Amino acid sequence: MITVRVPAKVNVQLGVGGLRADGFHDLANVFFAVGLFDEVTATPAEGVMLSCTGPDAAAVPLDDSNLAARAARLLAAHHGLAEPGVHLHIAKAIPVAGGMAGGSADGAAALVACDALWGLATPFETLLELAAELGSDVPFALLGGVALGRGRGEILDALPVAGTFHWVFAVADGGLSTPAVFRECDRLREEAGTGSSEADVPTPDADPALLAALASGDPVALAAALTNDLQAPALSLRPSLADTLRAGTEAGAIGALVSGSGPTCAFLAKDAESAAAVAAALRASGTCRTAHATHGPVPGAEVSAPRP
Repeated sequence: MITVRVPAKVNVQLGVGGLRADGFHDLANVFFAVGLFDEVTATPAEGVMLSCTGPDAAAVPLDDSNLAARAARLLAAHHGLAEPGVHLHIAKAIPVAGGMAGGSADGAAALVACDALWGLATPFETLLELAAELGSDVPFALLGGVALGRGRGEILDALPVAGTFHWVFAVADGGLSTPAVFRECDRLREEAGTGSSEADVPTPDADPALLAALASGDPVALAAALTNDLQAPALSLRPSLADTLRAGTEAGAIGALVSGSGPTCAFLAKDAESAAAVAAALRASGTCRTAHATHGPVPGAEVSAPRP
């Protein structure tokens, strides 16, 4: 039995370029791994089997559309294993379809868990390459910490960061489709008359002020630099998120933004005590289903002791 713990992410900067011919967008995506974890446990089985427990477990697909199953099959194929055998149990804590890369995290965890279970000793760089085949966010779930993602997010450079930052995540009812949010981003750009293609929209780059805030460990400076080009389209599709952002800010958060493609909202607090107060206020506000206070950055997917 191998259990792998894998973190959620928040995008402290998500710059979205224009629509490319292949249907993707160039990104300047500053990933930040936070202490909200899924656990994936791998045990021997006939074929590839999935199970899931935790909040929203009913919304998690248990077939080959799940990135964990796809990861197991991809790793087996890479090593020439004709009949991959594994039961993957996913213990969910990361919101489903919440903009925190929970599905991608499970795919990364499955790669690590199956590699250990099958005794393959795959080099980490190879795991990163396989992760990129699975999806844009999967490589970062392996890496953890803080990193700049370029291309469609899969080309990663680790970033220096000092100290610990304190976060609150407000979980919404239901999810948002990432492709739908990107389509809405393109639509809003066309509606504004700026155009939405890569010829119309400059290739985004990391914000120097944000990088400096991370490197210095300054939460106030980081709060001032938080940006997400997908926030406006997420709010367009789910206007009630504006109430959640307002409630967290009024409760004392020093920074607020939609996490990734949403609908989870992320709040930066000045310290752990403030984060706990913001989370309590959000839970009482009626603007979200629940709220979690946590911290980061934290490591990427790693083998851990299984849950009792």
